[in-house]
Order: sequence, then structure tokens, then C-alpha cells
Amino acid sequence: MKAVRINEYGGPEVLRFEEIDRPVPAKDEILVKVFASGVNPVDWAIRNGANEALRSFLTLPLTLGWDAAGIVEEIGDEVTALQKGDAVYGVPNFPGNGSYAEYCVAKATRFALKPESIGFTESAAVPLAALTAWTGMFEYGNLQAGQRILIQGGSGGVGSFAVQFAKAKGAYVIAIASGSNLDYLREIGADEVIDYNTQKYEELLHDIDLVLEASPMRDNMERLKAVRVLKTGGVLVSVNTDFPFSDELKEAISRKNAVAELSANQPRQEWLAEIAQLIDDGKVKVFINKVFALEDFAAAHRESESWHIRGKLVLEIKKDKE
Repeated sequence: MKAVRINEYGGPEVLRFEEIDRPVPAKDEILVKVFASGVNPVDWAIRNGANEALRSFLTLPLTLGWDAAGIVEEIGDEVTALQKGDAVYGVPNFPGNGSYAEYCVAKATRFALKPESIGFTESAAVPLAALTAWTGMFEYGNLQAGQRILIQGGSGGVGSFAVQFAKAKGAYVIAIASGSNLDYLREIGADEVIDYNTQKYEELLHDIDLVLEASPMRDNMERLKAVRVLKTGGVLVSVNTDFPFSDELKEAISRKNAVAELSANQPRQEWLAEIAQLIDDGKVKVFINKVFALEDFAAAHRESESWHIRGKLVLEIKKDKE
């Protein structure tokens, strides 16, 4: 099968289109015929090898991509929730080979039936970003209806889902982005929007129940600003697990009797099923920024690394009707 691999760490030039053996699923795994793969910052963070924490988990050569939609080709002996022929979406095993390939394997619990109302290409844009938002807000942040949430990086892949999920669950949603993205945030459900270039949110807001750091910025001063707007007993959740909380941040959180959490993505089948239902019910929309052919993987990485992305980038491996 064809796959996009790295044999060394570096820039987009280390990506290689290779022919490798098709993987075989273990007893608790499924083999997925991949129709599309999402492109996420973690893909090129792994590729460039700059993050020592990530590198410690990995073994080269490696197929990139941890966001997939396709059809179940084979199931392991212990798999009961999914069947051969099911149209699914989910997150391939990590650490392990990913979804920039014609086939991938994964624990069956990391995949669910894809939304019926959208195709494979759109479905592939959902799992990793959506699960990152879901885990941060509901597992670590315990967001409840009626609460006020501030979402930093509201127009990005994770932030776009966070805004919609929070709104669907009855929260009051305040989102931060650049001025060019404010109308977009209103369209997807934000109750208030803030332009980080012209407005100081730390002077405008107070008594926030939950701040979700969905922005890629690794900036301790921004985190300290977020603590200022929390209510006493509030929660700060960051999806940037590679950027630990500083002692200064911990002290500020303690003084406010608040909580700070680093939210590691949890790919759960039941969450993917609930997300699919929200999409099919029309409560959540999937926004695709650009679709690339599989052989254009290097261009996809360069686009992602620009950070100027609204919605998601996707690699199309097979046409939806193939």
C-alpha cells in the first residue's frame, strides 16, 4: 500500500511517498480502508522532531496522520461494536503508524460510525480536533449549561468545534480570534467575540467559569491573563499538553482557589458517536479550509505550519464514491 512516511526528523522535505506492507489488525483492532485523513499541527510537530516529549514515544520510520475516515476492511477477533463494511471515523493508534496511507489499524474503541449526513472527506476533519475540544471542556472542564466559557483560539480547528459544542450544551460562549474571524465565530454560535489585536479581554471579562486554551500560543503571560478573568473556583484548561504550567501560573491559580488542567486527548468511541449525532442533528458544522490530494502532503504541511487556518485541512486518499 502507499503511505507518507518519515525516516528522519526535519522539514517537509523529509516526507516520503513509500510502498509498504498493509497492516494486520490485532484482536482488539480494526483495519480501516482510509478515504481521507485530517492534517493537524501534531503531524508536523512530530515530523520536525523539535518536541522532545513527543519524540520519546516514537520509533522511525513512521507513517504520519492521526485523523481518519474510511471503511472497516477487517476486524480483530475481539471486536464486536464495529463490523466489516462499516463507514467509520476516528483516531489511529498513537504512538504508532497513522492515516496518511491507504490503510491504517487502530483500537476499535478509537473509532465509531461516521456522521451519516457528511462524506468521508468532511468526516476526516472531525475526530482529533473535536475530541480535543470535547475532552478539554467536558472531561477536564466539566462545562455545564448556563456557565460562561472563554475560548482562546476560537476560529482554529479545535476552537471551532469547542464553540459549537459549548453552545450545543447550553453554555454562554465568548471566543477570541483575529478581527477577520469574528463574523465566522458569530455564525458558528459565539455569544460574544473579542479581537485579540485590538481588545484586552483581561480588562473586559470577569467571573468566567471555564477558560479553554485552544490557541497554539505557548505563552505564559497569556495564561496569567486567563487566570485574571476566572471566577473564584473557576477552571483553566489547556490543550497544549507539551507546555507545562509555570510556578507563577500555579501560584496565581492557587490564590484564586481555581483549578488548572492540561487536557490530554481521549479518543473514546462513545464521544465520537455523540459528536456524530450532533453533526447529523445540524447542531455542529464541519468547516474545511482546503482539501489536498495525498501526493500533495508537503504542501498540506506548509499550509498547516502557517497557522493562518480557519477550519481544517484534509488529505483526500480516495474519492467518496470509490
